[in-house]
Amino acid sequence: MWKTLPLLAALLAVAACAPPQAATPAATQTSSLQRNAESLQAKLRRTPQDASAWAQLGSAHVELARVTFDPQHHSRAEKALTESLRLKPDGNGEAFIGRGALANAQHDFAAARDWGRRAVSALPDSAAAQGVLVDALTQLGDSEGESVALQRMLDLRPGVASFTRAAYHFELRGRLDEARGALERALESASSPDEVAFCRLHLDKLDGRTDESVEATRELASKVPSPEHLVRYGEALDKAGRSAEARTQYDLALRQLRALGGDDLTAALISADHGDPAEALRFAEKEWAKRQSVFTADALAWALHVNKRSAEALPYSDKAVSLGWRDPSVLRHREAILGSLR
Repeated sequence: MWKTLPLLAALLAVAACAPPQAATPAATQTSSLQRNAESLQAKLRRTPQDASAWAQLGSAHVELARVTFDPQHHSRAEKALTESLRLKPDGNGEAFIGRGALANAQHDFAAARDWGRRAVSALPDSAAAQGVLVDALTQLGDSEGESVALQRMLDLRPGVASFTRAAYHFELRGRLDEARGALERALESASSPDEVAFCRLHLDKLDGRTDESVEATRELASKVPSPEHLVRYGEALDKAGRSAEARTQYDLALRQLRALGGDDLTAALISADHGDPAEALRFAEKEWAKRQSVFTADALAWALHVNKRSAEALPYSDKAVSLGWRDPSVLRHREAILGSLR
């Protein structure tokens, strides 16, 4: 296994004595990103040959899609990044980063890896370029490559973006104390209310302190209408006996996934738990053909199990926990699979 991240280990060692930094007052992330996009659009009306500004506009739309879940921003990002690359096809590191981030957002992780490598080649000292690679390689199941890219990102810029990725790195390997330490370090580095909220949310999830009541999940889904939060809201409704309302949330989550470019892994899990088992298996097998990560292994194992093929599911369940990942839903899937084989 790859060595412990040296810079992160050193930073975590001093985290306990480092005073927390106060979050600075700021507008919401969405309005800040929107203002940035509008400013770039105004600039491009004056200087339409500015390849860098087109790349920045594309990246801004990728981020807007991430926080608003509006698929129109993906098409806008595509147009802006295409124009940047038309104006500057070679060595355009900013556009390579943007294209990589867009590919990651659309779950085309092989393309994201390739764009990330081009970005790193053009901008070897860019933490953002390394971040594109970390995200793609994590999802592709390239543990060694992901670790190397993450270490380089930490070397270049130890901040919220790199610390939260480090936390995920540790969580997937069952090293929860180190994951918690990385998130605490990220929280200390946070400089906006949005970053603070993001870090605290993930710390609470890691510690199992999330509120799964109907009201709490409804509020979360209204603020951040991601497929994950819509499903959590649906599950809370299900537990409250409001199955018809729950079904609406599951269907909305699936429609959103398709609108954003198709996330067959998440669709497989939603369908396995709340929809058609046969459809869940089709989604999972399609995703497994593209990438053999611990995430797809869990989804395929669960899809096979709900189709009453638990013996076939077990090897995939084994792979899902092979790094040490101990996510509660993954363990629940594994326990059910093992239980059916006893």
